[in-house]
Amino acid sequence: MPYRIALIVVALWAGALWMTGVSAYVLFDTLQDKQLAGAIAGKLFTVVSCIGMASGAFLIIHRMSVFGTSALKQGYFWAVLLMLLLVLAGHFGIQPLLAQLKTDALPLDVMQSVFVDRFRTWHGVASFAYIAECLLAIVMVLKVR
Repeated sequence: MPYRIALIVVALWAGALWMTGVSAYVLFDTLQDKQLAGAIAGKLFTVVSCIGMASGAFLIIHRMSVFGTSALKQGYFWAVLLMLLLVLAGHFGIQPLLAQLKTDALPLDVMQSVFVDRFRTWHGVASFAYIAECLLAIVMVLKVR
């Protein structure tokens, strides 16, 4: 039963990552109000981060309980661990920094403020980390067995 739960968790996490990325693209492409698109996308990314933290912790613990230290020799283990680290870095490091830049820019939108370059840089870092996480999700799915 724990193995089946692990398969469901892998599918949930990978699916949530890819669907959130696609949804963010659609939001920015469809909505005229980019601030609204960003706010909605931000909430989606927060939800997928929570899914990722719970999923990553469960999958690491599950893999270690089944394989012991030999799990450390598996590509699956390292893909999941790296994904978890990326989620943690994004959620507790990059996202608060982006939120602070938005707050510091008030009453202006951050994109019309003196913080625009710093915001774009950190947003690019966040985007790169998210894409890396999505690609690692493919590795996770392919190596789960």
